[in-house]
Amino acid sequence: MIQMRYILSILFYALTCSALALSRRAPTAGQLSQVTDFGDNPTNVGFYIYVPQNLASNPAIIVAIHYCTGTAQAYYTGSPYAQYAETHGFIVIYPESPYDGTCWDVSSQSTLTNGGGGNSNSIANMVTWTIDQYGADASRVYVTGTSSGAMMTNVMAATYPNLFTAGIAYAGVSAGCFYSEDNGEAWWNSTCSQGQSITTPEHWAQIAEAMNPGYDGDRPKMQIYHGSEDATLDPQNYYETCKQWVGVFGYNYDSPQEVQNDTPVANWDKTIWGPNVEGILANGVGHNIQIQGEEDLKWFGFTS
Repeated sequence: MIQMRYILSILFYALTCSALALSRRAPTAGQLSQVTDFGDNPTNVGFYIYVPQNLASNPAIIVAIHYCTGTAQAYYTGSPYAQYAETHGFIVIYPESPYDGTCWDVSSQSTLTNGGGGNSNSIANMVTWTIDQYGADASRVYVTGTSSGAMMTNVMAATYPNLFTAGIAYAGVSAGCFYSEDNGEAWWNSTCSQGQSITTPEHWAQIAEAMNPGYDGDRPKMQIYHGSEDATLDPQNYYETCKQWVGVFGYNYDSPQEVQNDTPVANWDKTIWGPNVEGILANGVGHNIQIQGEEDLKWFGFTS
């Protein structure tokens, strides 16, 4: 009887270890996979990852952040990054909001602070886990997103500038524009959304830089897209976001280097302030602006 109990206990231990190993197994190449054990996750943000079958050695990483009402799965299927990953060998991280309505917390002091324990902290930890797990190239990590995901893109670039080389925001607002003094998570800020938060490039730059005080290293170059007819996030937010990054890089907002009409799409206008900041105003387009995948690859340096 004692021997039988010993055998059963050994079998139970083996089955438990096997189940644990399965729950922590590596993501399946060529499929959207969930990662549940990647270190500190203070706000319970979901972590989904796409590792291509054609994984490059020392691969790059793109963090692709969904919109309100969206999910990691929706952004995986609705954006072109996973398909491009097979061609260029990079990894795509798809964070998923933990809140009802699936907007991102771009309002609380915790998420607007480097290491503050908010959503931005969780996403940053996904990046460092992926770099360690796959030997990814830490000098080629990029971030992009749409709507609430674009807001978080700007927040990630401000709070963790050391992690990212470049960012692209589609229809968002400047980092800190949705700040809530009540420290609320995923709150809506009507003053900002209606385009009433207007200030100088220098002030916007101070807001971004205060999210990681003392940081004096390189910052990600930023590309900002917005529709001129956006009724959800007023087009004024396009100008304020451009001001923020122009201020961060010390360009003259009133004297851009170049304005290109009908670029990259007919009736869209690209304003170039310098090599690190570009804004694209999509004339006649509302909030549902289309991702310009081939242009994204150029900005991120995968194509020329």
